[in-house]
Amino acid sequence: MLKQVIQQFNMNVLSINEVEDSHSSTVYKCNLLNGENVFLKIPYTKLKCQREMVAYEILRDRVSIPKMLDYWPGDKECPGAFLLSELKGQPLSKKDSSTVAFQVGILHASMHQIQPPTTIQLTGIQDEFPDWSNFVERQFYSFAEDVKQVLDEGLYRQAIEKFENMKRQLPPSDGPSFIHMDFRPANIIVDGDKVSGVIDFESVRFGSTEIDFTKLYRDFLSSNFSLYQSYKEGYNSIRPLIDLEVVLPFYQFTDAFNSIGWCKRRGIEKNASFLKENLLILKKALL
Repeated sequence: MLKQVIQQFNMNVLSINEVEDSHSSTVYKCNLLNGENVFLKIPYTKLKCQREMVAYEILRDRVSIPKMLDYWPGDKECPGAFLLSELKGQPLSKKDSSTVAFQVGILHASMHQIQPPTTIQLTGIQDEFPDWSNFVERQFYSFAEDVKQVLDEGLYRQAIEKFENMKRQLPPSDGPSFIHMDFRPANIIVDGDKVSGVIDFESVRFGSTEIDFTKLYRDFLSSNFSLYQSYKEGYNSIRPLIDLEVVLPFYQFTDAFNSIGWCKRRGIEKNASFLKENLLILKKALL
């Protein structure tokens, strides 16, 4: 498939390396004969391809993202492929500065400022906001059968009860907004003290912003209070930030639950460390 995609894009490739930490697509970093670096992205499904395609149209000139250099709609074997420019830098890390955290806040809020467009057909990108509570519930219970095979019966039953109790206490939803759904350090590119932009849009929706902070908090903001404060200042400079202390416990819990189900689907042995991490989060929430 890779060879076929390279031929479709008529690329003169010097070297190819598969990008790690890409969970919903196969991504390759390609060094071309002219010295340029580009990325080949092959989403796992046609739906993810459609979401990515529309997201580039929605975000272009509004949020810093890679340029789409070319697109192939695929065939019976391949759902489609993107040829993307390189955002200079490395994935966001806990070692990055408060200056960077401030810019991450601006970037995130700039996405959340975007509302469902009236001029673009939202092929593949659903507007879940009008029925947000049911969307969250559908996501949770879609993973429940997988989680049931991992947790003991008592812990599983306790998790279901906690979900129902916490869901009833949520504040009114904030939106409708463009939400990334996988806004985590691996998808935020930083070059020195400058945020280059955000990548990976195969999971995007329009919905409530409250779901979009969990992974960033888990993997970056929770590590350092000054980073958290700078992020909030950056976000608030674009739009008001909701009270994260109210919604984070619920979404941290549901994200851990759903991630356990994801690990079961994708292979427990292959994702053992991620499974262990989320089991700890879930058990801590339940205790």
